[in-house]
Amino acid sequence: MRYHHVDVFTALPYSGNSLAVFPDRAGLTGDQMQRITRELRHFESVFLAGEETPDGPVWQARVFDLAEELDFAGHPVIGAACVLHALHGSGERASWTLRLKARTVTVATKRRGPGRYAGVLDQGRAAFLGRPDPARAAELAAWFGLDAGDLDPDLPPEVVSTGLRYLVLPVRAGVLARARIASDITGRLAALGARFAYVLDVTGLEARHWNNDGLTEDVATGSGAGCAAAYLRRYGRIGDGEAVTLRQGRFTGRGGEMTISARGHGEDIPSVRVGGEVAFVGEGRLRALPR
Repeated sequence: MRYHHVDVFTALPYSGNSLAVFPDRAGLTGDQMQRITRELRHFESVFLAGEETPDGPVWQARVFDLAEELDFAGHPVIGAACVLHALHGSGERASWTLRLKARTVTVATKRRGPGRYAGVLDQGRAAFLGRPDPARAAELAAWFGLDAGDLDPDLPPEVVSTGLRYLVLPVRAGVLARARIASDITGRLAALGARFAYVLDVTGLEARHWNNDGLTEDVATGSGAGCAAAYLRRYGRIGDGEAVTLRQGRFTGRGGEMTISARGHGEDIPSVRVGGEVAFVGEGRLRALPR
């Protein structure tokens, strides 16, 4: 079974967010996909299966991180679409439809050169799912090793979803370097209606995200960046449809850059886009599959 190793949200191999893409999962079970993901040790792996529909080809995508299967993800979908372009695209530009558990999305891809592509993912409509009680500011900040005074005084924490539910936590400029997760926050996030957290420096347009136990930091989180785009548009920090660059991964040594935008006003944000470049690193073949 063949797979492709790509780096997403970067133009240079060995930077950005690495990913294993399996273009044909060929009947693998969920348990097998999970075990393969843990074996390869990328932050996530994506497994594809193509099908023909009256509207054209659709690719079913299952995404796994090291702990579980995800309903939605950004960097695996963009990386997968660029691999599909390399394998099946005949022109410089193409569009791909991928069906995930949470929603069906389209990715526009462009060939930039040998082993280099770019993709823009339309994540669809954003949902704003609630703001924690302001009286809990010190408690929320402490989850990330911060004080209440480290939070952005003009913007509230809020749970946002464009496929995965994130607590977007806005912080003051310069605070990200001190942020960390010291103990598992899965249960505390769930009580707020969130699955993950995205710590966002609104002024510097930079973010950090970890697994909920804090043991692994993500390099560039497409699903979180989509929530950040919707949040920034909701509070007027970016213009309607304005594309800006969001940075992430500086503290991992593999920094990534994501182009984000959102259209709409207030809580009515019907379109969120996240894009970036994809660098092809290599190809591999599994000689054995998990039993």
